[in-house]
Parts: sequence; C-alpha cells; structure tokens
Amino acid sequence: MTPDEFRAAGSELIEWIAQYMETVEDHRIVPDVKPGEIIAGLPATAPEAPEPFSSIVGDLNDIIMPGVTHWQSPGWFAYFPANTSGPGILGDLVSSGLGQQGMLWATSPAATELEMVVVDWLVDLLGLPPAWRTTGPGGGVIQMSASDATHTALVVARHAKRAGIPSGDMVAYTSSQAHSSIEKGANVAGYGHVRLIAVDDDYAMSPAGLESALVADRAAGLTPAFVGSAVGTTGTTAVDPVRRIGEIARREGIWHHVDAAYAGTAMICEEFRHHQDGLEIVDSYTFNPHKWMFTNFDCNVFYVADREPLIDAMSITPPYLRNRASDSGDVIDYRDWHVPLGRRFRALKLWFVLRSYGAEGIRHHVREHVRLARLLESRVGADDRLEMVAPTPFALVSFRHRSGNDATLALAEAINRSGHSYVTPSQIDDVSFIRVSIGQTSTAERHVEQLWDLIATEARS
Repeated sequence: MTPDEFRAAGSELIEWIAQYMETVEDHRIVPDVKPGEIIAGLPATAPEAPEPFSSIVGDLNDIIMPGVTHWQSPGWFAYFPANTSGPGILGDLVSSGLGQQGMLWATSPAATELEMVVVDWLVDLLGLPPAWRTTGPGGGVIQMSASDATHTALVVARHAKRAGIPSGDMVAYTSSQAHSSIEKGANVAGYGHVRLIAVDDDYAMSPAGLESALVADRAAGLTPAFVGSAVGTTGTTAVDPVRRIGEIARREGIWHHVDAAYAGTAMICEEFRHHQDGLEIVDSYTFNPHKWMFTNFDCNVFYVADREPLIDAMSITPPYLRNRASDSGDVIDYRDWHVPLGRRFRALKLWFVLRSYGAEGIRHHVREHVRLARLLESRVGADDRLEMVAPTPFALVSFRHRSGNDATLALAEAINRSGHSYVTPSQIDDVSFIRVSIGQTSTAERHVEQLWDLIATEARS
C-alpha cells in the first residue's frame, strides 16, 4: 500500500467509523448469529494474491458487522462500559502509525516520558497520594487491564516474602465480592491459598473477618502475603473500608492492593473521594481509563507507593537490553514495571482524551451518568414490584423483582430481547438480580427512560 493508497483507504475508513458512531444506536445490540456462522462466511485459507481494499471493506460490512456486539450503543447497560471516543480513537491511530516499541526509554524516549506525564496528571486529577507521582518514591505505569495490574501486585507481594518461604504456603485475601482476577492471579502466581472474606449488608469486606482469617492462617503455619480491597466491586460497586484494611495490612506486614478498575474514574469528582480514604497507606492501586474515561481499550493504570519492590521483582537485564541511558539510572524503563517486555504507545490515546475533554468535560459526563443512575434508582424504588439489592454509590443500579429469581431472570431476558437495551443478570448467594451500568459515551436521559419504560412494561406482577 503506497502512501497515496493509504490516504484514500484511511479517509474511507475514518468516514466508515464516523458513520458507525452516528448510527450505532440503530443496530440491534447483540447480534442474531449462531456459533460458527462468521467462520462459515470466511475462506478456509488465506488469499494467495493481494485483494483490493474495497473487497476487504465489503466483507467487513457483510460478514464481520453482522456478528459484532455493539458495546458503543447508548443502550449498552451491561457489564461495565468499555467506552471509546473520537479523541481516543485518533490517539490509537497515531500510536499504530508510529509503531513504537516502548520497552525501554532508549527505544522511544517520547513513549516513556509522555506516559510519565499522563500518569502524574492523573495523580492530581483523581486526588491520589502525591508520593505516587513518578517524581516521588512510587509511580504509575500503563498496562493492558486491571487483571494484569492485580497479577503484577500479587507477584511483587510474593517476591517480597520469598526468603525461605515456599509460595505454596502463602495466602492471598480478598472479599467474596472481589473480581475473579484476584483469585485467578493468585493461582497463576503460585499462591497456595486464597481466602474470600465475608462481607457486610452492603457487600463490603468485613475487617473483622479479615483479622480472623489472618489469625487462623498464622496459627496453621501459613504466611499471609497479600490482601486486595475494592473501590467498586464488579457485582454491585460495593466499597471496601480501605483505611481499616490498610491498617490491618500494615500491622501484619502484608501487601495491600486496591482495585478501583471501574470507579477510579469517578474520583475526578471530589464528591466521590471519600470512598478512597486511606490510599496513602496502601502499596498498590489500579483503575481503568478504558472503562469510564472515554479511552478505548486497552488502557489500565497501575500505581505503586514504592517502585523498588516492583522493579526488584520484575527486572531481568540480558546483554541485549543494556544501554547507556538505563545504566545511568536517570530514566524509567517501563519494561521493569510489569510482566510483558513489549509495550504499545498507549499513553498517546489517554493524552488525546485528557486534552480534548479537559478535566471539566470528564467530570461533566461522570456526574451526568451518576445522575441518570440515581434517576433509575428512584424509579425502581417507587415501583412496588421491584426492589434494590445494593446501594448506588456510582452509576451501577442493582435491583430485582420482588417475585423472586425466576421473575428477575425473565425480566432481564425481556430487556435483552428488545434489541435497544442490554443488561447483565447476576447473582449473589442465591439471589438473582439485574445490573444496569450507565456510562457509555453517548448514553443520554432518553436512553435510560427507554430502558425504564421497558422495565415497567415487562415487570409483570
């Protein structure tokens, strides 16, 4: 593809994406396809000869698009948002065009230093501890996902306890409502035990339960090494008591990691920051700009209060990675801050978003999404057929049908059959409920009203 051909094809695709953004609301959110249907529409072997770009776009429209789930629909209320934006898409385009491999400062000074700048900006914007700036003892790094960040924290915690202690004797603790990535990461990192701590009536971790588990494990000769708390659990956005857990972790000498994957973005608004009280005594923290900060996937930010244990656990330097800048100690080599060696220039799209929206723009959208969630919560509370199952600290509304699990699941299925709204049914213990996550980039009040009209119609007594 020559530069002129690239210009023509690129212009065509930018127009294609812009039209998709304009018309995504018209698409049925979940495609009506059967397993294997997309495969059946594609050749069994790769083409021997070059194909015209028009044929590729034609198949994009005719074969791929019918099987796409429209996460960017304003009626997307499932899981958590994975929202995109024009600035984020364009930043990603530049990243792909530049093709940087930012494993070392020396392999792309701009990739490293822009990343340092944007993660430091976020420390200020989100009210995080100043020591987490890259100019302090800690620092931040952009990773792929919160799961990767959590896995990294688990490895560092294990490494810090390594002296004479088999990893099979180490224990990781987290809430019974924590994201599955903690349990999975602990298994991958070789922990012998994972304790899921009981929660209170609002589904937040019980400090007393944590203390009891620690006492029992030490008595059994095991080594507590890691505790993970959440600011916004996946099931209901419950908020664990970060400060109390942090105090226990410090007293016991174990690593304390905070997962704010979804709710971290809300901290750009000061009125939500009481939920993160106690961060100054935690060891690591993570949140996803690709969930609610309009920066398209993948873009996770992982902070540590002290970078030395992280680098000590992750740094291996073969001869082919040695260079004068790294040896000087004057630069950050982000390949030492996580498991992968290779690194995309993810900071570009986050930089594009932060500059294009400004802090005030992001605050506006977060507050509007929370307002819409409270509106839906009030509608649920006023309907005697429905009941809330958890508080709504952010923009996730969790409710159920008073008639029980079957009626709740039937309501969720009816909503999802509509084509214009999509939600996630879930369950805690033996209670089924519906999660409505409001946070997609283009979701407006009329889309929430449309969802409510559907709920009110389908929630049969």
